[in-house]
Amino acid sequence: MQKHRIKGSHRMKPLSISVLTVCGIDELPAQQARNVTHVLSLLDPGWPEIDTFQSYGAHHRTTLRFNDIIEPRAGQILPSRRHVADILRFGSDLEASNGERTEGHLLIHCQMGVSRSTAAMLSLLAQVYPNEAEDRLFARLRQIRPQAWPNSLMVGYADDLLRRKGRLTEALRRHYGHQLRQDPTFFEWMTRLGRSRELEMAVP
Repeated sequence: MQKHRIKGSHRMKPLSISVLTVCGIDELPAQQARNVTHVLSLLDPGWPEIDTFQSYGAHHRTTLRFNDIIEPRAGQILPSRRHVADILRFGSDLEASNGERTEGHLLIHCQMGVSRSTAAMLSLLAQVYPNEAEDRLFARLRQIRPQAWPNSLMVGYADDLLRRKGRLTEALRRHYGHQLRQDPTFFEWMTRLGRSRELEMAVP
């Protein structure tokens, strides 16, 4: 896990995160004027550092590197329990820093803003709202990123780490079904990416 402090090394002020954004790498330039205060970057292991962040204002960025896959592939890194634990630790650090209630803007991105980043955002929502019904968490995720198709492996680890007893995974199945009804092109897309197991998970 890499942590970066961009444009200034002063200790960050406690924050109450009020704006949540998920996007892909190509969308990052459009976010630079939106006062982003915290970034969680989920990158492929070989992906270079992103120059766009140099044009952002002062912010704090944490980078995790693993591939967007759900089955082992030669030369690629599966999302692991440790990766999701690092994401939840990132969330705990944010929550611990909100004492002064200053407004904050959290941006989570991966390659396309569809799978890894939405799984991370869902995990953080489930962490912050432990008593919220799982389907409501996914509804909130769709408000943040309508094209969300969270990585099922990551959601499964979050389910376990947050002691949701399988409820996040069951809600994920309903979310997949919802997304397929809204946009049937997900079927072709996920098949091409080798994610047929997630299509089979979807509740019709």
